[in-house]
Amino acid sequence: MTLLLTIPASLEHRLREEANRRGQSVVDYTLELLQHHAPGDDHRAEAVAMLQSWIDQGSEAEQKETGNYLIQSLDEDRPSERKLFPPDLEGVTW
Repeated sequence: MTLLLTIPASLEHRLREEANRRGQSVVDYTLELLQHHAPGDDHRAEAVAMLQSWIDQGSEAEQKETGNYLIQSLDEDRPSERKLFPPDLEGVTW
């Protein structure tokens, strides 16, 4: 596919400088940037599968225990006496 882009002169200058520094053509360097920053669907599917495996691995009780530990740790490690997660607001604001 051929794609014609109009880019600002400052961006063109930066692309040329970096391509020259790497010993690449501007076209090759720009394609490399686009491939790196525009991942395909396979990357998204891999990420979704990984997240789903994390969800499937843990039991609900384990997740609740981990959440309680995290809340306790965050409340203990505060410079002020005001709790970040006050027990009386559980289920109301958090």
